[in-house]
Amino acid sequence: MSDLVELGTPVDAAQSVGNLLGVFAFGASGALLAVRRRFDVVGIAVLAVATATGGGVIRDLVIGRIPPLAFVQVSYAGVALLAAAVIFFWHPPARLVRTPLKVADAIGLGIFCVTGTVTAFQHGMSATSSAALGLVTAVGGGVTRDVLAGVTPSVLSDGELYAVPALLGSVATALLLHYGQYTYWTGGFAGAGAVGLRLLALYRHWHAPMARPHRRRDGSSAER
Repeated sequence: MSDLVELGTPVDAAQSVGNLLGVFAFGASGALLAVRRRFDVVGIAVLAVATATGGGVIRDLVIGRIPPLAFVQVSYAGVALLAAAVIFFWHPPARLVRTPLKVADAIGLGIFCVTGTVTAFQHGMSATSSAALGLVTAVGGGVTRDVLAGVTPSVLSDGELYAVPALLGSVATALLLHYGQYTYWTGGFAGAGAVGLRLLALYRHWHAPMARPHRRRDGSSAER
């Protein structure tokens, strides 16, 4: 593995802040899903931490950062638990958490697709590999959350666009890094674009293409 690529103090500072914001947003989304699934306080805390750190742990294992950052910097777990505490004491009714859950998830998705791509690039990965790991960082926590909560992961079943905004944000970030145009401003725009596209897809009900079920001669679907 090559030496860590330095991007400058302002960018590194923005990266650290962005990571913590993403941890809080995903921690909140995990806690909100736990409330929706009627978990107790332990379940809320576990789901918050797992959601906030799951994607980053997968990325760190791939790039060879051992142990993963989430196990070294206790601030990550602390911020995720803070998000869990906010949700626990707010204690929203399960029927009202859908919109806050989607918004928090979109924010975490947009932040982590950028910071995950940057982290991979700094550890010597190519632009293509960095974009792929940015996507993994963005969706990995949500997959972990949904599996632990016993629901089909959003990346597989969510009708509105989910992985597509994260992929576009990761690719944009990787291109900025590859051509030396990445700053905390351009990275922020890439992340905001991913968040905006995800929220717009939710509002406008945009869907990724789906395979059409086979139709029988009588016009009914062959699905069961």
